[in-house]
Amino acid sequence: MHAPIGEFDSATPAPDCLDELTRPVADAVRHWRGSVPADQIVYVDTDPQRADTAVFVEHYGRELLEQSANCVVVTGKRGGETTLAACVVLSTTRVDVNGVVRRHLGARKASFAPMDTATGATGMEYGGITPVGLPEDWPVLVDSAVVDLPYVLVGSGRRRGKLLVPGKAFAELPGAVVLEGLGVAV
Repeated sequence: MHAPIGEFDSATPAPDCLDELTRPVADAVRHWRGSVPADQIVYVDTDPQRADTAVFVEHYGRELLEQSANCVVVTGKRGGETTLAACVVLSTTRVDVNGVVRRHLGARKASFAPMDTATGATGMEYGGITPVGLPEDWPVLVDSAVVDLPYVLVGSGRRRGKLLVPGKAFAELPGAVVLEGLGVAV
């Protein structure tokens, strides 16, 4: 199979390579529902030594810089309660944690979650966290620019490998809320 974006040596429909994914991601693909068929989610094998953005796009295709998204875990705090959420923004932007995220979560304070919290709560590797397979009770805040792309490169749950996901599928993830201005230009 040829990847819909990028220049990858290997591209496989995600349902055909569940063993390459972490358990939460594999379970999400296995039980996928929505208007986008699960076989349109593509797993591409990537070298973890080329994970740095500049090196990654040089090797796998410069167009990926504009077609990649980051998924970061954030915490919102109000009183004694803490809410974990995920934010999905284009890799050319940064998450508006103190504005859009804080207001949407109704938090007095919002910040990026510590690495131990992010990996422990998701069951995914740091640097590979993806919105596919997050806990179903989490808010998944998605920048509208991500949803507008035909395909988006995101983590696969591991440092090795990525998922290519049709942009509109992000709006259908459990807990997904599409927000304007979540990603702010760097």
